[in-house]
Amino acid sequence: MLYGLLADLVVVVHLGFIAFVAVGGFLAWRWPRLLWLHVLAIIYALVIVTVGFDCPLTPLEKYLRHAAGQAGYAKGFVDHYLTGVLYPDRLLVLAQALVATAVITSYAGLLFRHGATGPVDRPVSRWSRSRRAAPWPAPVAGSKSGRLRRRSPTTRSGSRP
Repeated sequence: MLYGLLADLVVVVHLGFIAFVAVGGFLAWRWPRLLWLHVLAIIYALVIVTVGFDCPLTPLEKYLRHAAGQAGYAKGFVDHYLTGVLYPDRLLVLAQALVATAVITSYAGLLFRHGATGPVDRPVSRWSRSRRAAPWPAPVAGSKSGRLRRRSPTTRSGSRP
């Protein structure tokens, strides 16, 4: 039973990775630090698709299914769980093209939103600039040449100790 649950967990992680490859660029619109993780995921996914080897999660899931006494499958993860289930076999190339289009669109949106300099160099809006507290103390009224001076401590009643 434990092996079966672990195999199911591997399937969820595997599907999460595939979903991240497809829409991770859009998530980077909100959280730009995800961009580098998404670039690595895209490179990894491209190598898997072009070279044609299985993701290491596939043999792990197959091993856990076998250890749980469940039937495995002969094909790869995408062939078993996605092709023929989410889309027909003949539309595999179209599905890959749609994922590639989503990635390119998300990266184009990133460039449009943040420009070539990245999100760090965006100008601060007038509203946030006016509402921000100054990082230094304001000068005390009556001091010469705007120099800061320390106020003397007072008690609760306002009189000096």
